[in-house]
Amino acid sequence: MSSVQQRKGSSGRPSGTDGSDFSFRMVVDSRYQKVAKGKKRLGFLILGQVLSLVIASGLLFFTTPQGKELDRFAILSISTGLLSVLLGEIGRRKSKMGALRLYTSISTISVIWSVARIVNSDVYPKVMQQNLAGLTSFELVEAVRVFLSVLLQVFVIVTTLGLVQNMSPKRDS
Repeated sequence: MSSVQQRKGSSGRPSGTDGSDFSFRMVVDSRYQKVAKGKKRLGFLILGQVLSLVIASGLLFFTTPQGKELDRFAILSISTGLLSVLLGEIGRRKSKMGALRLYTSISTISVIWSVARIVNSDVYPKVMQQNLAGLTSFELVEAVRVFLSVLLQVFVIVTTLGLVQNMSPKRDS
């Protein structure tokens, strides 16, 4: 390899150009970079919500005795959670601000129903009295899942609000 070719590669110039097109190159606005990062972060958060819903579904079906009616709060929480995840993914992929706002609202409602299920069960008094020995392994997993869902929801709200704000067109002052 000649010394001229080595110098061209090390000059920091993008490949496929002779350097004369520098005045035509554009810089991506920082808010578009923030949107891309926000979408990626939201994708991981939605994945976390899906994992939480799978655990909730498994717990619901494994802990409900045969012939007994399924817990309504659990069914509401799981079904609204699935709906919100679908809306969130559509909003994330297609940059639909309305879908993202609806996703945030519905996923918050889903988490509230999960918390309501814990509060209305025998788990809440045991946890509040710090009687963790009285909890079954399923109840402990459900309590931890709901706690992590609440924490995850805080990150979902912050990320989605930032994403929607950066997706919105700039307002002239």
